[in-house]
Amino acid sequence: MSNITAAPPDREASPGHPDERTFMGQPGVLANLFNVELWERFSFYGMQVVLMLYLYFETSEGGLGLGEGTAAGIIGAYGASVYLFTIIGGLVADRLIGPERTLFFSAILIMCGHLALALLPGLLGVGIGLVLVAIGSGGLKANATTLVGELYSKEDDRRDAGFSIFYMGVNIGGLLGPLLTGWARQEWGFHLAFGLAAVGMLIGLLQYWRGRGRLPESVHHVPNPLPASQRGRWVLAALAALALIAALIGFRVVTLENVDTTLTVFVVIASVVYFAVMITSKQVTEVERSRVWAFVPLFLASAAFWSLFQQQFTVLAVYSDKRLNRDLFGWEVPIEWVNSINPVFIILFAPLFAALWTKLARRQPPTPVKFALGVILCGIAFLLFIPLAGSGANSVPVVAIVGILFVMTMGELMLSPVGSSVTTKLAPEAFQTQMVALYFLSVALGTAMSGLLAQFYSAEGERMYFGVLGAVALGIGALLLLVAKPVLSLMRGVR
Repeated sequence: MSNITAAPPDREASPGHPDERTFMGQPGVLANLFNVELWERFSFYGMQVVLMLYLYFETSEGGLGLGEGTAAGIIGAYGASVYLFTIIGGLVADRLIGPERTLFFSAILIMCGHLALALLPGLLGVGIGLVLVAIGSGGLKANATTLVGELYSKEDDRRDAGFSIFYMGVNIGGLLGPLLTGWARQEWGFHLAFGLAAVGMLIGLLQYWRGRGRLPESVHHVPNPLPASQRGRWVLAALAALALIAALIGFRVVTLENVDTTLTVFVVIASVVYFAVMITSKQVTEVERSRVWAFVPLFLASAAFWSLFQQQFTVLAVYSDKRLNRDLFGWEVPIEWVNSINPVFIILFAPLFAALWTKLARRQPPTPVKFALGVILCGIAFLLFIPLAGSGANSVPVVAIVGILFVMTMGELMLSPVGSSVTTKLAPEAFQTQMVALYFLSVALGTAMSGLLAQFYSAEGERMYFGVLGAVALGIGALLLLVAKPVLSLMRGVR
């Protein structure tokens, strides 16, 4: 941390104080949040593809020997669960223990989940590990941004730059995680790779614990405390939900083979309910109701985009294993390294996109157009797989995948960064948090669908698979372009 300078010992550091410890010109404690997010993403992305391989590799190779379709469904359900648990993470922070403690305990759960994967055998370790990591990641993701925001006053000009630095930690972690855990898996096996993810989270947790005391007092505040009279009902509701889940699993209503389908249906129902509640609420004004309706096509476009993009952790993992030529001067590059390509492009091009939108100002494309272009680019990336079909096992050059992921990342930069921003702008005053939760549901739905769709992939049917999904994405993007003006009109002044 060469950019951190110490404040005079007789001064208490506080956000915005001219003599406070600084990190790249920002409040010094941002370094603490930057690092915990970096190591959380290191462990998350480092484990993601390793887990897919662990599920479908044969037992003779150290895996569990599940079918590729079943493995993809589990990964899709797990990824969707992370975004669902952001809602619970937000509720716990807002009503029970505050954002700082929620983040701290969430980080502990993540580390314990990786340890379960590393130390417990077979599906027992997978089940316990994924539940703990999903709950922990949801809680951390829901509150890390809140903590960063609390470092600045609303008038602080450093705010946007601070968030940019913070999100750089996300991509550095996403870059390093697959590189190191993939190498560990190839050299020493799956469980050591899971253990390395746990070590990464432990490093992030320890450095965060050392700096907790420097966070502003506001992060310990519970915004909307749950009255003592209601706590019993909350506990009973939580126990009832757990009992229902246990019963569904025990009676084999929910199985490994259909867990992703079940979760997809649940997310669809939850999304419809969220929209219905906001649209029919008497607390919502006519202008706000129009904006909620405008969010419907953006929600669908977001879900469509993530249903393709998140296949980096399912279909692309299988593709990298069986179709990609990973030979590098006689050494076989780990499968997981392919998943470090996207973060490299994000790190390189995100600042350029930010500068472009800033320069264009009011002349930049409105949000519906950006969303449409994001989906179209992702569809084009899928179509680029078609010329590579039928080229034989482990024959596809790495440069081809780099090019495809470049196009896909350009789509991500069109859609993902503006998603949260436009959500807060369109949110009714009475439903600010719920609207953000609804946006996360679009990501959850897309992630769950990515697992469902991946079950139809096979090397023999590549042309059909990539062709159909790519064409559908182009159609959805084109349709959103056609309705962009009416949607923009419904947004009532929001661009």
